[in-house]
Amino acid sequence: MNHVTTLEAYDDDRGNRIEFGGTVDKNIRIKFRGRNNVLRVATQQNIAQLFVDFDCDDGLVEIGSSRGVPGLRAAIRVGDGCQVRIGKNVSSTTTVAMSTAEGTSITIGDDVMIASDIQIRADDGHPIFDVRTGKRVNAARSIVIGNHVWLGLGACVLGGVTIGDGTVVGMRSVVTRSLPNNVVGAGAPAKVVKRNVAWERPHLTLDPPYRKPTAASVKKSTDYWTLTVDPDSRPSRSREIYAGARRRTRKGLKAVRARARTLSSRV
Repeated sequence: MNHVTTLEAYDDDRGNRIEFGGTVDKNIRIKFRGRNNVLRVATQQNIAQLFVDFDCDDGLVEIGSSRGVPGLRAAIRVGDGCQVRIGKNVSSTTTVAMSTAEGTSITIGDDVMIASDIQIRADDGHPIFDVRTGKRVNAARSIVIGNHVWLGLGACVLGGVTIGDGTVVGMRSVVTRSLPNNVVGAGAPAKVVKRNVAWERPHLTLDPPYRKPTAASVKKSTDYWTLTVDPDSRPSRSREIYAGARRRTRKGLKAVRARARTLSSRV
């Protein structure tokens, strides 16, 4: 196992490498246990702490550029053939823990604000089996977090989840199902409690004005001020097929009744 404590360009004889145009020598710990793993970091970055464990082979971590937001603090575990992609201007208050395994991925968009004590886990760390069949019941599944998402204090995002752009995840929430764009999701498990919302980064007590009663008091991230598009409001393919069948049935019944009336009038 190779242990790296400085973030800078690096490669070894097992095909592991770090692609980075600068040098960061504080709060860095990169472990390469396998082969052909890649850590790729944008040159213009703001990393306050970065721990990455490449446990297996063919892993990839990409971290986008950052400017004008607090630094990123992350502890990332990368499994076999897994990927973690972090967009631009992603910040965290304390260390955010991320875990991938068994070919899964975590994708985080741009301008994501991550509060303290956050977990983003595509896997459970250990397998759970059905005692009757022997089959796994907790398969690892990928996660997608959109742009301009706010993960509140102590939130946990679990495998198989997609969180839409502009959404807020409430304090201590456990996200087990996908959330659409521009909603507040809260609870354990998290559910949508408010739609058609937008949030902004300026702090209530640290950034003037110190009272922000309306959107006029902040600079709006206009790209993310949109109405919620609820997937449940979109007719599924099965609903469309069922509705089409009902329409055809009603049309057929009308034709049969019309034919019956015509025949009865001739008697």
